[in-house]
Amino acid sequence: MKKLIIPAITALVLLSFTVIDPLPIGSPLPGAAVELKDVSGKTITLQKAQAKNGLLVIFSCNTCPYVIKNQERNNAICAYAQKNNIGVIILNSNEAYRGSEDSYEAMQAYAKEQQYKWHYAVDANHTLADAFGATRTPECFLFDKASKLVYHGAIDNNPSDADNVTRKHLQTAIDELLAGTDIAVKQSKSVGCTIKRKKQ
Repeated sequence: MKKLIIPAITALVLLSFTVIDPLPIGSPLPGAAVELKDVSGKTITLQKAQAKNGLLVIFSCNTCPYVIKNQERNNAICAYAQKNNIGVIILNSNEAYRGSEDSYEAMQAYAKEQQYKWHYAVDANHTLADAFGATRTPECFLFDKASKLVYHGAIDNNPSDADNVTRKHLQTAIDELLAGTDIAVKQSKSVGCTIKRKKQ
């Protein structure tokens, strides 16, 4: 019995060290000046990506089934944010897959296929994912014009089924942000694949 208990305790201890706390609502934009390689070949920062009314940061990738299933919704909300003078940047933090499905070249091909009109950049060594406490793809962070976090979570309340969405969390948060009113739902649960971090 003791032989079974010891490995179980060890596993729990190891798991406790891999938990990442998400960025609290009201926090300033982390890593604003970190240089990122965009699929355009240019270098971008979160600070430069921000527009007049704020910044939308989405952690995503090329291959997660939830990203693929939500791609139409993702593109729609990114376009909506841009239309309302909110900068948009999608970050790929899957460093463990950088040599294959989430390579820079694969990102360029994916962005072209999806007709991205916003930044899609490599988060090298998952630096920003760690700073944000991001763990899923897709996972959204909305910042106001003062670079303060006002919403964190999913695009809507039914990532599995677009036909049964009853609340568009992110779009509503954008509308409330633009109206200068309090964000009614500041956080929601991100559903998707785990970000593929490098093994330490």
